[in-house]
Amino acid sequence: MKKIVSRVSRRFFLAGTASALSAPMLLKASHAESKSGSLTLTSYGGSYQESLIKTVTIPFSEETGIKVNIVPTPDIAKLKAQELTGNVEFDVFAIPDEVAAYASKQGFWEKLDFSMFDIEDMAIPPTSDLVTSHAYTGGIAWDPKKYGPEEHPTNFAEYFDLKKYPGRRTFRNHPNETLEAALLADGVSPKDMYPLDIDRAFKLLDRIKPRIASWITATPQTVSLLQTGEVDFSYTYANRVLSTNEPGVSKPLAFSFKQNLIGPEKLAVPKGAPHKEDAMKFIAYALRPEVQGRLCDLTASVPNSKKAMSMLSSETRKWMPDLTSPNNLILNGAYWSDNLAAVSRRFKEWALT
Repeated sequence: MKKIVSRVSRRFFLAGTASALSAPMLLKASHAESKSGSLTLTSYGGSYQESLIKTVTIPFSEETGIKVNIVPTPDIAKLKAQELTGNVEFDVFAIPDEVAAYASKQGFWEKLDFSMFDIEDMAIPPTSDLVTSHAYTGGIAWDPKKYGPEEHPTNFAEYFDLKKYPGRRTFRNHPNETLEAALLADGVSPKDMYPLDIDRAFKLLDRIKPRIASWITATPQTVSLLQTGEVDFSYTYANRVLSTNEPGVSKPLAFSFKQNLIGPEKLAVPKGAPHKEDAMKFIAYALRPEVQGRLCDLTASVPNSKKAMSMLSSETRKWMPDLTSPNNLILNGAYWSDNLAAVSRRFKEWALT
């Protein structure tokens, strides 16, 4: 089996802000040459960036002649300062949904050129200035050697059912994802999720709080605590669990696709980007089904291209959620862009009591 890279953590970047890919066309030869010859793309680094370079940026440069310089994704305050001074250094932002939505409301992004995209192929449609590149899948994991069929929770109602499924659990140490899981457990339909009923969610969390053995801040712990037996069930991510099923891993884990939280990741072009035209070309390229297929096959993230799903290997497809399932919830970054700071304060106070 090929090596699967883990999802790169987004939370350091997101926390700082809270407190403050199929195009139907190919780039024709007449458009392949860039006036600038280069563009600057932000990235979170790590193994995901290595896969991005291999499957997206190098092939893009070979086709277009446009060099892609990759830099660490900055705090959104840095972009704001650059836009205010008219000295923007970035052309394409890869950015979490919540932060992207916040920056959109501040008017930080250029409008996208929809003529370059196959919008019908997008599982998650774009807004005027943001497009989903891929998504991550949150859900419930367990040790299959310890818990057989019917002995472990597979959806959030069961995850909150301490009588039927006693045991130690985990949740992430932040309100987004955690509050949605609680409301799903209480029977709220995904289509009726937003705006969140905050009081109702905390009431549900009160019930499960005594069995939360770890409020996790470092994503790898969502699987490592299961592997060491320190918890019985964990809220984690599909590609994290997939990595435990690699040859040679001593403790492979299982993951449920009965109900999932889907977290979109966005691409955007900053206002005043020095190479706006090239930036649009890059995003159009990154959204092609075959490009998304190459990248997501390595990273086990969810392509936003519907056509790309069939281009994934049979093994990777086993680890993909059904984006059309009424049981699954696509997380709403726009909601959290308005509410993350205030709800985070309440969540931290609640966790300490």
